Amino acid sequence: MSILYPNSVLKKDHAVTDSKFPIQTPAGFQVAGVHAGLKKDGALDMTLIASSAPCQAAGVFTRNQMKAAPVLLDMDRLAAARDGYQAVIVNTRCANACTGERGLADARQMARLTAQQLGCGEEAVLVLSTGVIGSFLPMEKIAAGIHLAAEALGQDWEAAARGIMTTDTRPKFASASQTTADGKTYQISGISKGAGMIAPNMATMLSVVVTDAAVSPERLDAALKQVADRTFNRIVIDGDMSTNDTLLLLANGASGAVIDEAEWPAFVSALEGVCRALAQAIVRDGEGVTKFITLNVSGAESDAAAHQIANTIATSPLVKTAFFGNDANWGRIVAAAGRAGVAIRPEETRLWLTPGEHYIRTPDSLLIFEGGMAAAYSEEHATGIVRSPEVSVHLEVGTGAGQAVVWTCDLSHDYVSINGDYRS
Repeated sequence: MSILYPNSVLKKDHAVTDSKFPIQTPAGFQVAGVHAGLKKDGALDMTLIASSAPCQAAGVFTRNQMKAAPVLLDMDRLAAARDGYQAVIVNTRCANACTGERGLADARQMARLTAQQLGCGEEAVLVLSTGVIGSFLPMEKIAAGIHLAAEALGQDWEAAARGIMTTDTRPKFASASQTTADGKTYQISGISKGAGMIAPNMATMLSVVVTDAAVSPERLDAALKQVADRTFNRIVIDGDMSTNDTLLLLANGASGAVIDEAEWPAFVSALEGVCRALAQAIVRDGEGVTKFITLNVSGAESDAAAHQIANTIATSPLVKTAFFGNDANWGRIVAAAGRAGVAIRPEETRLWLTPGEHYIRTPDSLLIFEGGMAAAYSEEHATGIVRSPEVSVHLEVGTGAGQAVVWTCDLSHDYVSINGDYRS
């Protein structure tokens, strides 16, 4: 299996230099990103993803009780049928959330207009929106954008990825290729957006992943839920959960590769690789982010308990601002672990810092806390580690065999500036 993604999704200081992404394009899918006049600066603001053949589909959605109209629409459609889908239409600038019956009618109209352009049924279209909560969709611009997108359908995946961006600084894309035992090769490709209002259950973002493998609706749904829990539900930027979180997975079978029981593990592994790349790209492009932090928690009562501890640390403003200030403030980390609501043993708790992205301790790991107090370590050494653009935290809590990984970031002055005038 190989996974491709542009350098721009991985490092904040890398820019897109090619107009074409190194994408492995799933057969039967076309995409477009266009400017419909939703954004003031002329940037791309609408995206269309279409399949020439009907698709099986699965979705994972926000657990926020204030669900946006497109979320409600998609949840209803996927509950009624998991096959026969041919398109996903996405708009930015307006979340179409908290907009009542008019918002639902507008979401249905987006699907209807898209279906008319593509010559498919209205029920075959899923809808995504992102942007400001509480405003209504400018339907004249939406209609014009859908027409433009249908005319522009092709293989410009960079435009499609840019067309769903809000406060993102760069497009996010990942792709994988896998060959079955009978020699058929299939592709999995996805785009995502997200930079703020990011918290698990599921992480705040929009993402559409497509594959040309043939996968039953039951397997597709099971794979997406399993993978989402290990990827998109493991990222945190600010602890806020959006009204519009949506992750969609569509499979059209155009490659001829069939995902049966024997091929299932490889398919799930490839899908997880794509989703992990997309999820991590969201954190790396977080609003005002200067550091990418990998939180490893082990020795908890259960994996769920470890996840809860990691989330508590990841959402702590004191922990996040300490990382921004290059302060190896272990007290804030262990204090957050202690208030996570699950059992830990302070006298058996140990904490290490490691430069770079790591999931196990390395010879470069520095022990800074053990036995309920500070370890014998060099503050200069610890400060040097947290100055790194990528830092790994390893925390053992001494109550069991549970473990979890969460990816997060620091919290900077720029985050406040970006979100202080988001609607202006």
